[in-house]
Amino acid sequence: MDYAVGIMLALVVASFATLVGFDRDRAFYPTVLVVIALYYVLFAVMSGSVHAVLVESAVMMVFAAVAVLGFRGSLWIVAAGLAGHGVFDAVHGFLITNSGVPVWWPAFCLAFDVMAAGAMLCLLRHRSAFAEGLWRTGI
Repeated sequence: MDYAVGIMLALVVASFATLVGFDRDRAFYPTVLVVIALYYVLFAVMSGSVHAVLVESAVMMVFAAVAVLGFRGSLWIVAAGLAGHGVFDAVHGFLITNSGVPVWWPAFCLAFDVMAAGAMLCLLRHRSAFAEGLWRTGI
C-alpha cells in the first residue's frame, strides 16, 4: 500500500505540475528534491534527538547541493538526485537511527522519489527531442 500511494501521488503531482506549467520552471524539480530531503530532518525534530537532527541535516545538505548543481548545470543531475534519494530511502533505516520516521515512510518515499525521477526523465527527454527537432528545422 505504501508503494502504491507513493507512485500514485508522484504521478498526480507530476501531472498537476505539467498541467499548470510549474514544471516549465527550472526550479520546480530541484525544489521538490530539497523538500523531499527535508522531511527526514522534520522527523528527527519530532523525535527530539539532537543527534538525529544533525545527521539528517548533513544528509539533507548533500541532496540540497545536488539540487543546486542540477539547477545551475543540468537538470539531469536533479533527476539522478531524486532517484538517489529513493535509494537512500531503501537503506535509511540501516544507516541512521531516527525514531521519528513513520514505519510506512521509507517505502512511500522510495516509490514517490523513483516515480518523480521517472516523470522528470520523461519531461527532460521530451524537451530534448523537441529542442533537437527545432534545431534540425533551423528554427
